[in-house]
Amino acid sequence: MTAEKILDLKGSQVHTVRPDTTIITAAKDLRSETIGAVVVSRDGETIDGILSERDIVHALADHGIECLDWPVSKIMTRDVKTCSSKDPNLSLMALMNLNHIRHIPVVDNGKMIGLISMGDIVNRRLSEVAADAKAMREYITGTA
Repeated sequence: MTAEKILDLKGSQVHTVRPDTTIITAAKDLRSETIGAVVVSRDGETIDGILSERDIVHALADHGIECLDWPVSKIMTRDVKTCSSKDPNLSLMALMNLNHIRHIPVVDNGKMIGLISMGDIVNRRLSEVAADAKAMREYITGTA
């Protein structure tokens, strides 16, 4: 399965915030949307950074609650790892594992077209395994 197929199944909506959005506003967005990260973007298409729940926790631990009024650009990850829509999910998992990240923006021709989380990959893989197991049971029992 490729990143493109995962996006076809889950949708390609990417939640973004502007670089000047406050950390508290971004945290509220994460909570209300039940997501773990937002892409930081001036225009909704280019990637300026990514902000995860982990980034917010680290800022709070290091600086206390006063950091909640800071712009997200102050704590976001700037060196954002990306993938293309043609990358296979095993490559995505390896990239996430190697870089200790849980979210990867999907970029084709310089434009962000989606965001994939480790959870998205795991869910798709579980679906594949379940379908394979069902097909094998049907084959063995002759009910295919």
